[in-house]
Amino acid sequence: MPRITLPDGKVLEFPQAVTGQKIAETIGPGLAKRAIGVKIDGTEILDLARPLANDCTVKIITAKDDDPDALFLLRHSAAHVLAEAVCALYPGTRLAYGPPVDEGFFYDLKTPAPISEADFPAIEAKMQEIIAANRPFLRCEYTPAEGLQRTAGDIYKTDNAERALAKGSSNLSFYVTGTPGQDWEDLCMGPHVPSTGWLKASKVMAVAGAYWHGDQNSDQLTRIYGTCFADEKALKAHLNRLEESKRRNHRKLGKEMDLFHIEEDNPGQVFWHPRGWSIYVALQDYMRQKQRLSGYVEVHTPSVMARSLWETSGHWDKYRENMFTTESEKRDFAIKPMNCPGHLLIFKQGLKSYRDLPMRIAEFGSCCRNEASGALHGIMRVRGFVQDDGHILCTDAQVESEVAGFCRMLTEVYADFGFGIDRIAVKLATRPAQRIGDDATWDRTEKALGDAVVAAGLKYTLSPGEGAFYGPKLEFTLVDAIGRGWQCGTIQLDPNLPGKDRFDATYVAEDGSRKNCVMLHRATLGSLERFIGILIEHFEGKFPLWLAPEQVRMLPISDDQLPYARQIRDRLVAAGMRATIDEKPDMLGAKVREARLARVNYFAVVGGKELEAGAVALQNQAGEKLGTLSVDDFVAKMLTEIAEKRLPASMTGAKG
Repeated sequence: MPRITLPDGKVLEFPQAVTGQKIAETIGPGLAKRAIGVKIDGTEILDLARPLANDCTVKIITAKDDDPDALFLLRHSAAHVLAEAVCALYPGTRLAYGPPVDEGFFYDLKTPAPISEADFPAIEAKMQEIIAANRPFLRCEYTPAEGLQRTAGDIYKTDNAERALAKGSSNLSFYVTGTPGQDWEDLCMGPHVPSTGWLKASKVMAVAGAYWHGDQNSDQLTRIYGTCFADEKALKAHLNRLEESKRRNHRKLGKEMDLFHIEEDNPGQVFWHPRGWSIYVALQDYMRQKQRLSGYVEVHTPSVMARSLWETSGHWDKYRENMFTTESEKRDFAIKPMNCPGHLLIFKQGLKSYRDLPMRIAEFGSCCRNEASGALHGIMRVRGFVQDDGHILCTDAQVESEVAGFCRMLTEVYADFGFGIDRIAVKLATRPAQRIGDDATWDRTEKALGDAVVAAGLKYTLSPGEGAFYGPKLEFTLVDAIGRGWQCGTIQLDPNLPGKDRFDATYVAEDGSRKNCVMLHRATLGSLERFIGILIEHFEGKFPLWLAPEQVRMLPISDDQLPYARQIRDRLVAAGMRATIDEKPDMLGAKVREARLARVNYFAVVGGKELEAGAVALQNQAGEKLGTLSVDDFVAKMLTEIAEKRLPASMTGAKG
C-alpha cells in the first residue's frame, strides 16, 4: 500500500502499485490531461506509466517551459523522434547516443552518407509526420540476454547495453513509438513523454562531427543538434534569442572593438589588447576594493607548486589529467589549476587562535587547466585564466554569518553590472549519496547556507545530491539582458581540505584545545576572462562609463580647435578617465559615426563657438545631443557618473 506524498504535503494512499497517470487522475482530470511525467523523491524522473510500489514523494510534471524537468522530458523524447526520422530517411543509419543538453538535445549517429544543413527540412518534415501521428512511447523491458540479442550486430547499442549492465542494471529497456514488434524502437533508459504529439515545438538546429565516447581514435560520428519546447511561442522566443546571441557574440564584438585575440597556435590563452586590458584592470580594481571593504586580505601564491602539495590536496590523484605538469631536478611540479592549497599554506604560517578567525583570504589567482581543445570557446572557456578567488577559514559557528556576508557582497557587486536580485538564481546543492560526515552535520550546514541566502534577500532552489562529498554549496546564476543564464558565483563549505588527513589547518580554541578550521571556497565573478565575455554580450559592447575601454572621445570640427581639444583630453586623463581625441581631418558626421561604432560612451564636439565659450557640445553613444556644458561641468558630470556606477541608459530607460 504505497503512500504518495505530494509537494503540498498531502498524502494519498493506494491499495497497490500505482502509476503516475493514476496519481494525476486522482488529483484532478485537468492535471491528468497536462501531465507528461513524474519526479520521485526530488531526484528521479519517470514515465507516467511506470508503477510506483513504495512510499515516495511525487511531483507531477506538466509541459511548462519554465520547468527544467519538463524540458528534460520533452527534449529526451524529441531526440528519440529525431533518431527515428533519420533512420527512416537514411536506411543503414546506426544510432550511438542521444541525450538532452542545455537548451536542447543531440543525437550521435553513423550515417551511410554525410548530413548537412541542406538535409534539415527533410528531417524536420519527417519528425513532424511522426509527431502528428501522436504515437505512444511504450517502455519494453527485457532480461540481459534478451536485450543483448536485440542489439546484436549493432556495436554502439551493444556497447551501451553492456555498460548499463556493468553499472548494475538488472534488465534492459527499449522504447517503442507505436506498437511493440511493429514500430520503431531504441535502446533507452527513458524517461519519455506519453506520446509524440507533445513534441510539436521541435526544431533541428545544427550538425557537427563527434567521436564515439569522445575518443579521437574511435569512430567518427555525425552529431545532429535540435531543441524542443512546450509550445511554439517559447520555441520562437528561443530562436529570436539565438539570433540576438549571434549579434552580441563576444568573439565578434571583441574583434570589432579591438579588445583581445587568441592565437590559433596557442589555444585557450588570451592576448589582451590595450582597450580590453583596460576593462580587465578596471574590473580587478573594482573587486579589489569590494573585497578590502569586506575584510579580505589579498595574497599572491606561486603559479607552479610541487607534486607533494597536490598529493596532499588530492588533486594529483583526482585532477591530474586537467593539470599542466613539468619536471625540474627530478621532481614533479604542476601549474596550479586552483588556489586553495596555497591559501591553506599561508594560513598555517604561525599559530592561529580563535580570535584570529574568521580569516578571509583573497587572490586574483592565475590558473591553468588542460581543457580539451574542442571545449574551448572564445574567452568564455580558456586554459589560462584569473579568478577572483577567496577562502574563508572559520569555525563551525561562524559559517552562517560568513556565508550571509558573502551573499550580501555578491548581490551588491552583481547589481553594479545590471544583475539585480530579479536576475540572480541561486541553487543549494545538498548531500550526495557518497559523503563523509553524519546527517546531523549535513542538516546543520545545509540549513546554514539556506538561511544565509534568505538573509541576503535571495530565494533559492534545491539541487538534491549535487553537493561535494564533503559539504554543500551555493551556486549563483546570472540572467543576462536576453534571458540566458550564466553560472558565476559560488560558495562551498569544505571541512575536508583543512582536516587532519589533508593540510591539518588548526587553531587554538577558546578552551585551549587544537581544532581544525572549516574552509569556505568562494568566488563572486569566477574567471575574469569569462565574466568579461558575459559582460560584452550582456551590454552588447556598450559598457557602463566606469568600465568602458574608451569613456570619452574629443571631436574637434577643424584643426583650429585641436589645441583646445587636447587640453580637455589631458584634463580628463589627469582625472583618471580613459579619453582620446580624433585628430583625423574628416567631417564631423563621419567622426560621430565612427565613435558610435566604436561604442564610445560620450563624444565631446568642439568647434569655434565651444572654443570661445570654454565649453563642449556633448553627445552620448545613442546619438542623443545633451547640450552645451562648460568644461568644469562636463568633467564633473563624467566623474559623478563613474563614481555612481550608473548603468547604460539603454538598460534603465534613462536619458544620458
